Amino acid sequence: MIAARLPELVEQLTSIVGVEGVLSAHSDLLVYECDGFVIEKNCPDVAVFPRTTEHVQAIVRLCVEHDVPFLPRGAGTSLAGGCLPVGGGVMIVLTRMKEIEEINLRDRYAVVQPGVVNVWLTQALKGTGYHYAPDPSSQGACTIGGNVGTNSGGPHTLKYGVTVNHVLGVEAVLANGEIVQVGGPAADAPGLDLTGLLVGSEGTLALVTKVWVRLTRDPQGWRTLLGIFESVSDATSAISAMIGAGIVPAALEMMDQGILSAVEAAFKFGFPLDAQAILLIEVDGLEAGLDSQRDEIIALCGAHGAREVRQAVTAAERQLLWKCRKQAFGAVGRLSPSYCTQDGVVPRTKLPYILEKITEIGARYNVKIVNVFHAGDGNIHPIVLFDERDRDQVKRVLAASGEILDECIACGGSVTGEHGIGVEKIEFMSKMFTPDDLDCMARVRMAFNPTGRLSPSKMLPTSGACGLEQRHPGRRAAM
Repeated sequence: MIAARLPELVEQLTSIVGVEGVLSAHSDLLVYECDGFVIEKNCPDVAVFPRTTEHVQAIVRLCVEHDVPFLPRGAGTSLAGGCLPVGGGVMIVLTRMKEIEEINLRDRYAVVQPGVVNVWLTQALKGTGYHYAPDPSSQGACTIGGNVGTNSGGPHTLKYGVTVNHVLGVEAVLANGEIVQVGGPAADAPGLDLTGLLVGSEGTLALVTKVWVRLTRDPQGWRTLLGIFESVSDATSAISAMIGAGIVPAALEMMDQGILSAVEAAFKFGFPLDAQAILLIEVDGLEAGLDSQRDEIIALCGAHGAREVRQAVTAAERQLLWKCRKQAFGAVGRLSPSYCTQDGVVPRTKLPYILEKITEIGARYNVKIVNVFHAGDGNIHPIVLFDERDRDQVKRVLAASGEILDECIACGGSVTGEHGIGVEKIEFMSKMFTPDDLDCMARVRMAFNPTGRLSPSKMLPTSGACGLEQRHPGRRAAM
């Protein structure tokens, strides 16, 4: 239906953002056929690149006038198909809205546009004594608008919280083209927490065009440790022991032997390749208590089978350790031409069990799985390796991924900690929530997005499962 109106639509979009701000050739649009979830692909009919909130408003109103679907996209680093244009339509790419509009240290906030890359804000704050705490592993590429969409976490989630804990307010364009602001620079806005509602809504309620973020004072010091373990079970036991002892690390990350070889080949840090698991542990805060925390962590790791615990002595060593962790996913390209990164959550005490199940599931479906995850809060990221050109491998990867997520639910956890639902996990919503829960969510979505044009076929099974099944009739059976 959109094809007949496409030339007129492109012409009108061009009048809003200029010729350089519109892509409609299929060869150009292939870049936007998927995000980090490469299994599902579909091109938009047109991609448009606004530079201002007014541009976004005019684009949305034009889509409403033409009755065509539309959806936002940031850097495309999301891993659950949140950027997938299921039915085609207009993709509104927000990466040219990339200004840091204000940094207010006195009131501890910054105002950024949605296309600001997360690490850009980190760099802008260097030397000020403050930082923006959320630091996803894709920090060097992902945008803050995308972080808001999926409520991203990162290694320092355990102590500092996820994106919603650091967003004071947003400006957004609603599905009818109205511009609204919820929250703002004040630390505790009155009324309903609409900011909290929009953060994590995956672009299904509104298009965020400006974000007020909370700034956090830098800690006085850090102690960054690398624990080396002979077994994954020993490493997970050490994790539980640390938390049980009342220690709350700023970050507590685990990588297994499978991922270590790729990271070592990429960064030459000196990881022991015969180790079955490593823990990257960081405590921060007042200098006065850091050495005692470090010593207690070393003792606990030793009591739970660590053969060695190293400390990053210099800032350069610390930065290299974090570089290895945050770029671990990129290093996976050394292991396989394609990979699917899962995102589940289990109680910390269930980590040994879920890792055993992941190994068992991988063996049963004959797929290799490596693990790197936020161990402190039980947010696992098993990485399933495959070749997307082999359809049989794809079926086995999907089936294995589905079983892993089912096990997370059975453990009392969730099928997402930070990647979102997107299109990948729609069928799991009815496993986690009751029909009444889903009906309530659908009603909230209807209030913001009554026609369903904005980000159709995302998150909720009531609005998404049928569309996905029609495009890929075998996929749900494989799951």
